[in-house]
Amino acid sequence: MRDKPITSTTQRKGLAITLGVALAGAAIAGCSTAGASSAAAPTLQITPADGAQNVLPGTPITIATKHGKVNAVTVTTASGQVAGTLTKNGQWTSTEPLATGTNYTIKATAIGADNKKVTVTNTFQTLTAKKTFTATITPLGTDFNINDEIRAHTYGVGIPITVQFSRPIVNKAAVERAIEIRSSHPVVGAWNWQNSQTVVFRTRQYWPQNTTVNVTANFDGVEAAPGVYGTKNVTKSISIGPSLIVVASTRTHYMRVYYKNRLLGHWPISTGRPGDDTPDGTYLTTFQNNPQLMTGPGYSLEVPWSVDFTYSGDFIHDAYWSVSVQGSANVSHGCINTSPWHAEIYYKKAVPGDPVTVMGSPARGIPGNGWTEWFLTWNNWLKGSATGQAVEAGPNGSTFVSPATLAATTNNGPMYQTFAGNPRANT
Repeated sequence: MRDKPITSTTQRKGLAITLGVALAGAAIAGCSTAGASSAAAPTLQITPADGAQNVLPGTPITIATKHGKVNAVTVTTASGQVAGTLTKNGQWTSTEPLATGTNYTIKATAIGADNKKVTVTNTFQTLTAKKTFTATITPLGTDFNINDEIRAHTYGVGIPITVQFSRPIVNKAAVERAIEIRSSHPVVGAWNWQNSQTVVFRTRQYWPQNTTVNVTANFDGVEAAPGVYGTKNVTKSISIGPSLIVVASTRTHYMRVYYKNRLLGHWPISTGRPGDDTPDGTYLTTFQNNPQLMTGPGYSLEVPWSVDFTYSGDFIHDAYWSVSVQGSANVSHGCINTSPWHAEIYYKKAVPGDPVTVMGSPARGIPGNGWTEWFLTWNNWLKGSATGQAVEAGPNGSTFVSPATLAATTNNGPMYQTFAGNPRANT
């Protein structure tokens, strides 16, 4: 995914060699006709040069002509055809990074003013990288203990997309631009670097429900750090299910549950007692178990209908023992207690990535204690992008755009984004 061809930051040496091919005009020796003129033959100029070896993958293929127009271009490898665009000034340029260790064949045709054509076939070979990196795309975050608990095939509307790398990334903007996102419903989002080996995509507002997302990381040929290249493209498809969103108040002792963009219920709850306060923040559900073994000081209990939303073990769950105080007091060890009936309803609809916003607590949520990407406002999330740009994605792919050009959001409130009444956690 990119809005212009990726070029290597490494200085190119010996590659900008121009190949000229010309047709000699017909001439009659020793005589001429008054008023006659001969059109100059078209000349093709191709970079990289014919026979070039060890071409840097960041080098674009360019084809231009003098005294004519580029008429047709095909660039092929053993894997297929290379995409490119023909500009208004008549220059063809490749629009994807070259693959490492690959033979390329260029066939280009120019047409002159006299309608005569010149066709040239060139070949060159790209560098075989000595240092490489690999990448993994996942909706499951980076905590493998949590990942092992999840067997989902569908995810909630808050789910982020995480890309992890085998080596530290230096050219972060180039890596961002190499990732394309196709979304069956149009969305706006951005990349945010968690560290030098992890970048996460999050939407500005929650994904539209029932969205199919395809991520293609075109990393083959991308120079991620000096002398370190990708040698393999990576893809991942993700299905977003029906919208299921919880907004829980530790002060009112009730939670609102929205399902398929409608209010499903206003349920009484009990959250963490003083000292075990359920922390503020907009979290995402991770795994679920029925029952879940919960242990702590003075208790060890198999708890039915349990859905986790923090790494430290905060769940929405059946608490049959506290039904009498649900809606009026906080008595839990930090979880959100609800009735057996309500817990079962929620459990059976929940998938990883469903948003859970906790508000009104004296305790502030800790970033990283769970899937806490929604702790950040949109503007602060954008600050983590190496490009500083937003991503507009739809069925036909994605492009980078200036955040200043984005239309204002029209859908606000808890069904579409983090709740406005929870400012402490969303900073």
